Amino acid sequence: MWQIPTVFDNDWVETLDQGLSVYETDDNVVIEANVAGVPEENIDVSVEGGTITIKAEYTETEEEKNKKKIVYRRAREARYLYTASLPTAVDANKAKAEVKNGVLCLTFPKKEEAKPKKITVSKTSAK
Repeated sequence: MWQIPTVFDNDWVETLDQGLSVYETDDNVVIEANVAGVPEENIDVSVEGGTITIKAEYTETEEEKNKKKIVYRRAREARYLYTASLPTAVDANKAKAEVKNGVLCLTFPKKEEAKPKKITVSKTSAK
């Protein structure tokens, strides 16, 4: 049975799957994911086929809990899980990842065959 959490439910943790943006530039596929409160070392990113999975999780350790006198507490835990299809072929080995202000930004260069090509149209001469 599902219950509404209260301020006294220290074990309640919500898994979030909102806050994902995927967009393209001419050369890259860029993914931004909300991972607020999760240290970089607790973020896992994997690409398999044309699918990306982002898992981020943080749970306060007993040592951190013991260092403070808790007056009010809502579980100091965060979990994020995102899965999305990549819009085009990317080179995952050349990806760049950084976290800034609680947002994970992944930049995947497009594979050469997936980049837009300009085709020059020439005028045919009349015979």
